[in-house]
Amino acid sequence: MSKIYKIKENREFQRIYRKGRYAVSKSLAVYLQPNSLQKNRIGITASKKYGNSVKRNRIRRLIKESWLLLQDKLNCGYDFVIVARKQENTGNPMLKHIHKEMLYLMKKLNVLNRNLK
Repeated sequence: MSKIYKIKENREFQRIYRKGRYAVSKSLAVYLQPNSLQKNRIGITASKKYGNSVKRNRIRRLIKESWLLLQDKLNCGYDFVIVARKQENTGNPMLKHIHKEMLYLMKKLNVLNRNLK
């Protein structure tokens, strides 16, 4: 299992929102921008519109677990911000659905390693 490098500062989130590319699915939005590092960094957000703290923390944990499964398949040198979007149905999301959507968005953003597809 690899280490997760996190984006923590607000100005970095704002830079990625302003200058980065993005892709949106039903329950996630992924913003990305190249960085000058040889590693990928991630920031995860879920607004209060998503639900109470229990729901927000659960979706963050699921996104983080999905990131761990997916990060070895990604090209290096990007900053990612993953935003949990409010869904119409209030059921609990499952890891396989989050992972499937993240994989779809990474393909859409063309950051999957060509050798591992």
